[in-house]
Amino acid sequence: MTVDDQHARRIHRLPVDRRAAAVLTTWAAATDESTLDATYLDLSGADLSGADLGLALFCPSVARGVRLREADLYRANLGWADMEGADMTRAVLVKAELTETILRDADLTGVNLGSADLYDVDARGACLRAAQLDGASLLGNTRLEGADLTDVTVAHTSFQAALDDGTRVTGMSGTVFGPTCVTAPDGTRHELAGLALELWLTERGAAVQVLNSPADTTTYYALLPDGFPCSRPGGVVRRRRAGIVVRDEAFTRNLRWEPTEYLHLYKLGHNDTDHVEISQAEADAFVRRLLSQPRP
Repeated sequence: MTVDDQHARRIHRLPVDRRAAAVLTTWAAATDESTLDATYLDLSGADLSGADLGLALFCPSVARGVRLREADLYRANLGWADMEGADMTRAVLVKAELTETILRDADLTGVNLGSADLYDVDARGACLRAAQLDGASLLGNTRLEGADLTDVTVAHTSFQAALDDGTRVTGMSGTVFGPTCVTAPDGTRHELAGLALELWLTERGAAVQVLNSPADTTTYYALLPDGFPCSRPGGVVRRRRAGIVVRDEAFTRNLRWEPTEYLHLYKLGHNDTDHVEISQAEADAFVRRLLSQPRP
């Protein structure tokens, strides 16, 4: 076994359970390329940070509080593992299998879950800051209530998970497929899909596009103060609808779409500025014109 192999199998701390400690010791000393088989073991308290655990079997196992910082768990099977409170900071779980895995209050900061399968995973209260979920599948009853998804990246990610107002999504970016189940503060649960899900995420600081959004749900309007022709409007607003969810936005001097009360006030008679409906192409042309102007 080479020096690199020895480093990849280094154990910083053995678990308390004697049988688990013996299995890990044998695995670390092996001279072949055997993968770790930790099925039915209690690895609680172990520190395997930086270890090469590709294709390892943890299904089922108990690994509460285990440290797997920067470990390589490529294609590992963590199904039915109890990993509550585990520290998996910057670990690689690309194409890993997680079915009914318990990750409550686990630290998954910077973890790479690219193309991983998560089904009925309990990750309530987990920290996934800056995690990569590109191509991952979050399906079944995967729970993310109270989880921290700040700065998470997603790309064509199946995001059929359970969220609530305690789920932080600020800086989350990319593309997802719904639907997602959201629990309101009063305990009622609502399924959000398409634009409704996109708006829920956007309102909480995410920049995520829901790819299965229904078509023709956004209407654009040109604002026409006195003397402004339709070809050169004074501004543009848009109304985005999804069922009973409505969001009005204006493209502002801050060069971004921001919430506006214009259409609501106009309906109430408190706004005299006229407006006409325009196409998305016309609205996009107005936005491009503003973005191309030199800023003071």
